[in-house]
Amino acid sequence: MLGDKVNNIKMLCILFFGLISFISCVHGNVWYDYKAIKINDQRKILLAGSIHYPRSTPEMWPDLIAKAKDSQLDVIQTYVFWNGHEPTEGKYYFGGRYDLVKFIKLVHQAGLYVHLRIGPFVCAEWNFGGFPAWLKFVPGIEFRTDNGPFKEKMQVFTTKIVDMMKAEKLFHWQGGPIILNQIENEYGPVEWEIGAPGKAYTHWAAQMALGLNAGVPWIMCKQEDVPEDIIDTCNGFYCENFVPKSKSKPKMWTENWTGWYTEFGGPVPYRPAEDVAFSVARFIQNGGSFMNYYMFHGGTNFGTTSGRFVATSYDYDAPLDEYGLPREPKYTHLKNLHKAIKMCEPALVSADAKVTNLGSNQEAHVYSSNSGCAAFLANYDPKWSVKVTYDGMQFELPAWSISILPDCKKEVYNTARVSAPKVHSKMTPVISSFSWQSHGDEIPTAMSQGTFTEKKLYEQLNMTWDKSDYLWYMTDVVLDSNEGFLKRGDAPVLTVNSAGHVLHVFVNGQLQGHAYGSLAKPQITFSQKVKMTAGVNKISLLSAAVGLANVGAHFERYNQGILGPVNLQGLNEGTRDLTWQHWSYKIGTKGEDMQFYTAGGSSHVQWGGPAEKQPLTWYKTTFNAPAGNDPLALDMGSMGKGQMWINGQSIGRHWPANIAKGNCNDNCNYAGTYSEFKCLSDCGQSSQKWYHVPRSWLQPTNNLLVVFEEWGGDTKWVSMVKRTTA
Repeated sequence: MLGDKVNNIKMLCILFFGLISFISCVHGNVWYDYKAIKINDQRKILLAGSIHYPRSTPEMWPDLIAKAKDSQLDVIQTYVFWNGHEPTEGKYYFGGRYDLVKFIKLVHQAGLYVHLRIGPFVCAEWNFGGFPAWLKFVPGIEFRTDNGPFKEKMQVFTTKIVDMMKAEKLFHWQGGPIILNQIENEYGPVEWEIGAPGKAYTHWAAQMALGLNAGVPWIMCKQEDVPEDIIDTCNGFYCENFVPKSKSKPKMWTENWTGWYTEFGGPVPYRPAEDVAFSVARFIQNGGSFMNYYMFHGGTNFGTTSGRFVATSYDYDAPLDEYGLPREPKYTHLKNLHKAIKMCEPALVSADAKVTNLGSNQEAHVYSSNSGCAAFLANYDPKWSVKVTYDGMQFELPAWSISILPDCKKEVYNTARVSAPKVHSKMTPVISSFSWQSHGDEIPTAMSQGTFTEKKLYEQLNMTWDKSDYLWYMTDVVLDSNEGFLKRGDAPVLTVNSAGHVLHVFVNGQLQGHAYGSLAKPQITFSQKVKMTAGVNKISLLSAAVGLANVGAHFERYNQGILGPVNLQGLNEGTRDLTWQHWSYKIGTKGEDMQFYTAGGSSHVQWGGPAEKQPLTWYKTTFNAPAGNDPLALDMGSMGKGQMWINGQSIGRHWPANIAKGNCNDNCNYAGTYSEFKCLSDCGQSSQKWYHVPRSWLQPTNNLLVVFEEWGGDTKWVSMVKRTTA
């Protein structure tokens, strides 16, 4: 009887795996060996580019994908953004910029493959690393470790995404474009830091992913101890020396950083096309078979989607700029590289390289078989051009360059010789000024309507759940006319210690000053004299977040907002500690509560004339859509800090002010052997003055533009520009 059951189980297994094999034969299969990813049993050299669907609009997607294909890419890579898809636990959203299925189907229609990086931790300079804020408040949770509550929630979301892809028949074995998945993201450094719980979590995540039966390989990036059935991959500026853990796995590069992200107050990085091309050619010549540009199109952090202190622009100096226009010469120079690599593909996938020394810093990598011959001639000297002799022929190699010979005879491409046009983008005003109206926001005080009071200071995210950037902290201070001040006429010093990120201080409704942090040091201290009078003084502190932390071991424990101590110095009594007295709280601003940024909300407000350089002020105007199809942006160079909306849709945070020394406008460099980005020119300028306005958000006439300004700005210099290339 037991033998019959065993035979029945065996038969079911044979039928099941036979069905899978039949499906694979009909629609195609994806696997790998030590050389490359194999699609329908054919090894492929795969060139990919990252395009994140929420960082552009659905109307932009077809053009972005078409330009990626025109650049000779094979694969579009994207993360899956959990906090965009499940903003409230159990309530999912897959519309608008988060229509993942539509995005993948457009990639498929273009004839390209998809690499789906489910994560669901993404980092990506994205708010909270892609985790929804509610996840932090699940009882007993610890992020990204061997923790039951976290693993449960992670598995539910990962399963939902895989099941959705199956239901839409989007995996390659179903006839769709998805050829690769990713679980977790750059977890190796975190695992090393936390030890055994991290190792257990890595193993669990891999087995959980494999158990979903997606039918395509899974990868983990920056994960040296990757489990056996997962492919480990490299991220970085250079990955030529990366070696997979197993000799049976291909050499893959999931993030070749085409530039870097911009932080508010920091430089706008630039990586030369020559250096990007050199890194790709060197990786391929050293046996690499999958290379992805991070980013190919960076896009925009609309709304409050950017990570802590990350700018609204996520341009990344990518081959396609923030607006979707080709960045030249980078776009065309890399396109020509891709063509050269594709000419070498038959030889690259069918042979191993023979490496020959050509000089002190020069060598040849030659792939030769019955399928063809391809040679890569490299000069690693960062300063000097050289002449080398290969196969009886002389070749001149510029410094820090690689020449590609698809037939082992004729050079068709050199990474340092740029023949692409050097096109410059420019911003041309299309609306030179707007007719503004203004309305001051309310400065609440302790016990105001809509507030609540506790005898403690609360951490900000625990109060707001990231529903707003803003949290008011309010308390009263009573100063006796005879004893309160140190001496008549002196002003006491108010000191407020905050975990970040920005603080606006009001006493009796009057602005006393600001304090702000940075990505490197988000914690802040406000300490200066404030104007107070005898009697009751109303202290109102507005704490503003600039995105949530997106990386780090247990970053769910990071704090923001006013945690104290808070004190008054210079009183006759000495220093008065305000930390443990009663504090009132209000989440968000009145304008957010009433939705001033929408047509309905703004219609219920009594708007006045322009009120320039006033803190906590809302501005609104209307305009007609500029003619043409050129990408549009707002020039906010004259404003301070705040947020912007077009027809109710959030463009993002604006903060163009020069808040740190050493900033760059468009000229910071990462090249060759340099170890850091450097400012080349326009130093001291704002990190970001132009803010992308998608054309699809506009109607022909009567568009509503609303700006919330936190600390004062001059709206008369705000304009709308179009981005063109010439």
